Amino acid sequence: MEVVKLKKRDQLIVAEKKFNSRLIVGTGKYKSMTECARAIELSGAEIVTVAVRRVNISDKKKPLLMDYIDPKKITYLPNTAGCFNSTEALRTLRLAREIGGWKLVKLEVLGDKKNLFPDMIETIKSTEVLSKEGFNVMVYCNDDPLMAKRLEDVGACAIMPLAAPIGSGLGIQNKININIIRNQTKLPLIIDAGLGTASDAAIAMELGCDGVLVNTAIAKAKKPFEMALAFKNGVIAGRQSFLAGRIKKTLLGNPSSPIKGII
Repeated sequence: MEVVKLKKRDQLIVAEKKFNSRLIVGTGKYKSMTECARAIELSGAEIVTVAVRRVNISDKKKPLLMDYIDPKKITYLPNTAGCFNSTEALRTLRLAREIGGWKLVKLEVLGDKKNLFPDMIETIKSTEVLSKEGFNVMVYCNDDPLMAKRLEDVGACAIMPLAAPIGSGLGIQNKININIIRNQTKLPLIIDAGLGTASDAAIAMELGCDGVLVNTAIAKAKKPFEMALAFKNGVIAGRQSFLAGRIKKTLLGNPSSPIKGII
């Protein structure tokens, strides 16, 4: 019961939109759209990413994502997965706006096909253009605090640093940089890419991140539905732990019971 109360008064706010869930889920890599829809339902996610270049959202002759995930109930976040330069990314998101009127978007400009790290030069350039065109841009980026600050300066509405390479499942590899980014920005900070299990999500939330984005870790789990529920609970637990305020770390023992007045 306490969890429900906490979620209602502690919402994720992105571009002035409020969400009760801090878990964002991708729609790729599932065995079927039916499986995808069920996993999203179990995760409690209210935002789903949609790869405009890969997922059918307009051809009525083929299965439509909208037939399985209701855009009136779930916020679609069009992204530029598969784009390797600014020109491709801009064209893709302009197309998304024409198709569905979407202005809240996720920008992803990759630098190479092997590691799938972001090309930050193209990313910053694209963010500035899109922001000037009226888009609210959530930006996939590396975990460099300097690059994160530049994205904020050119108009990003959310910073989304990777935890590790996309789909790797390695979890957060650089907590120090994530902490620095957290302390320097008031924008929503959402971990995007590289999480492998629910404990990774909990760690991200305990670091003070505002949310996490997960796709492969759920879609490719042995039991996607169970993993979707695990991530839901991991995000909630991590957020509650952060808000509760952890004890200070110490190298010395500190007895739980008083040592004075013992018999």
